Amino acid sequence: MNISDLKITTDILSLFNFTQNDDAKALLLTMISTPLHHQKDVIERQQILKGFLANIQILEEYSYSRIDYREAYTFLETYSDDAFLPRGLALKLAVSRKKHYIYRSKTVQLILLYHRLHTRYIKQIATTAFPESYKEDLRFIDSYFNSFRLEYYENLIRTNRFRIKHMVQVIKVISAKKQRLEITEFQRIFSLFEAHVSISLGIHKHKFCFPEITTGLLSLKDFYHPMLSRPVTNSFKTPSNVILLTGPNMSGKSTLLKAIGICVYLGNIGFGIPAAAAKMPLYHDISMFINLNDDLQSGYSHFMTEVINLKETVLKASKNERCLAAFDELFRGTNIDDALEISRTTLKGLLNFPESLFFVSSHLHQLTEMDEVKTGEIGTFYLDCDLQGITPTFTYRLKEGYSDIQIGRILFEKEGLTSLLRRKK
Repeated sequence: MNISDLKITTDILSLFNFTQNDDAKALLLTMISTPLHHQKDVIERQQILKGFLANIQILEEYSYSRIDYREAYTFLETYSDDAFLPRGLALKLAVSRKKHYIYRSKTVQLILLYHRLHTRYIKQIATTAFPESYKEDLRFIDSYFNSFRLEYYENLIRTNRFRIKHMVQVIKVISAKKQRLEITEFQRIFSLFEAHVSISLGIHKHKFCFPEITTGLLSLKDFYHPMLSRPVTNSFKTPSNVILLTGPNMSGKSTLLKAIGICVYLGNIGFGIPAAAAKMPLYHDISMFINLNDDLQSGYSHFMTEVINLKETVLKASKNERCLAAFDELFRGTNIDDALEISRTTLKGLLNFPESLFFVSSHLHQLTEMDEVKTGEIGTFYLDCDLQGITPTFTYRLKEGYSDIQIGRILFEKEGLTSLLRRKK
């Protein structure tokens, strides 16, 4: 995957990050940055997230004290019988005010935290909306909390009747769970639970949709770039596996390609996407070549970087991998004659890989004269631009066909450079 231009692990992650603890946040990062390789895995994650969304009224205000959680987590992680369950523990707690305070604060903090999580969230969740595989995780969390007798101890704490014997009872429960590695398993499953809650809150907040995973071509309805404050939505269905995108500078081609890449990537990992509806296949590789720079470390020029990127993509597609690739202003790193010739060769050649999908944006309007464009073998789209006199207005609307507006010349003349640069007689 070459998706650094999409900023998945930074900007896009922030749309889904409502985690309350570090383990859940780390797991969320792993989930959003790890491709899924099988359609069944994508669909299963969708079903799990749909289960959480069906319970969103319960989870919308999901929260707890992060300090309490961190201290309880540290207590359980570092717990040992030698340190916390010595012989004569009850007597030691009775004679040592300091020890009594430490044990009371740790056990009370744990009980109150677990009681909140259990009564407000876990007990309220309707498990019928979840796939059977994930119901097991929910049952484990519920059983784990129940084994602490949280209602009983919480009532004792609330009524100021929580005594030394109750502290010892809680410590013995922890000891038994520690020996069975049940605490470690709980932390793993609960972190995954919270990561799912976090993703679902993001999907709900931003009104994202789940795409239908198919074997056909890509279809997106009212999709947009989720990091824009006032995005323009567009819709399209790919008529071919090769799409030529045209439009003047500043018309939004790069942003559009990024929006498509974000939708496909998120859809392919089972997340909701910024669109009203979508159908898409599972792609084995997604490569977005948008903001290319000269690769100074490797010694490659801009043009050579483009060539290497294209070669790597074609090699993957030739191995029957289903690829999605976007090339923004392909071959702008060479002269126009070379760029035109090799762009034609590239567009024709990419038709040989019908299982993959390729987007190529270009200013080379001569490409629209190709026979493959005229017959519809190569699909063409453009981003519209309205002209009022010599003033361009960018609509950011995607339309079928191609654009031949020469916005560079218009802006050049609008700034008066033609007259400024005219040779004086």
